[in-house]
Amino acid sequence: MSDTPTFAFIIHPIQIKKDVARKFPLLGKLLTEEQINFFSRYFPPIYLGESHGIRSVSTGEELRGWLIACPYTPQTMMRLPVEVVYNKIIACGHMAEKLGADILGLGAYTSVVGDAGRTIADRLAIPVTTGDSYTVTLACDALREAARVMDIEMASSTIAVVGATGAIGSTCAELMAGESAELILVGRRLDGLDELAERCRAGGAKVTISTEIDAIYRADLILTVTSATHAVIEPKHLKPGAVVCDVARPRDVSKRVAAERDDVLVIEGGMVEVPGDPPDFGFDFGFPPRHAYACMAETMALALEHRFEDYTIGKTITVAQAHEIDAIAARHGFRLSGFRSFEKAVTPEQIARVREKAGR
Repeated sequence: MSDTPTFAFIIHPIQIKKDVARKFPLLGKLLTEEQINFFSRYFPPIYLGESHGIRSVSTGEELRGWLIACPYTPQTMMRLPVEVVYNKIIACGHMAEKLGADILGLGAYTSVVGDAGRTIADRLAIPVTTGDSYTVTLACDALREAARVMDIEMASSTIAVVGATGAIGSTCAELMAGESAELILVGRRLDGLDELAERCRAGGAKVTISTEIDAIYRADLILTVTSATHAVIEPKHLKPGAVVCDVARPRDVSKRVAAERDDVLVIEGGMVEVPGDPPDFGFDFGFPPRHAYACMAETMALALEHRFEDYTIGKTITVAQAHEIDAIAARHGFRLSGFRSFEKAVTPEQIARVREKAGR
């Protein structure tokens, strides 16, 4: 371990052709998605670039890091035996170890495969985090901020959480319990929904549960975070003026919503502004300069805090853990900064148009 804290973060193709083209322009252009899904099984971990210029506003300490690509797409991870996927992610972890990383973050689908990072952590010498604790707090903050700019009064609103029995969804539901007139929990397992509903009612919420996605039509504010590999929210599921915070990767919200519904606002969970002078991640993963995913920011914040330990792993995230990482990230200068929707920045003019179309 060097004196300078270090991290590594794993990403993988989600918008398959577009993401592959970021590293291999010719392959991204020539190969079909089906071909990429097939050939990606045989690719080794891919070094993407070195991050530098990330600096804590509290301590002034600079952070060094590396981005590593797991070549598997979400579809490939779902189809292959879980041990095969583990081995590929672990190979990425070994690359991180050789580079000198003090902590490893699992991005997107690498964080949900199998037991959500626990096996990966057990098989690596460096600590691991999925980054999902900070994803929780940023998603809730983003939904609150979106409600504010859309002039939706939280206390009288109906909030829906889709994928509510998952690790992120359940903690988001608990954090937001009592902030609205009604909380709708949507998931696949009624037993899990019942247990979560009881915890949310203890927080002062009026709760409705459902296994049907149609239940979200009444909601003013929707936070969605399933592990589906295809869209689950279509234009017909959203009422005019609704706000959807889509935390899932791949997206839960269909592209048809962007094409057909100019009276709803869809955001991608909120961007994190990374402190630095300025920070450079060494690879263009599609975000504006200085901005990153919350899960990546958690990994960086833990490194700046010198918390070199397994942090968010497994399928349970406590409310206390979410509050703790939120405080750590804030101390070092990470903060919610702007919205994205279907890979593009959301402008004030766009928000004004949505409000006008929705009659707000």
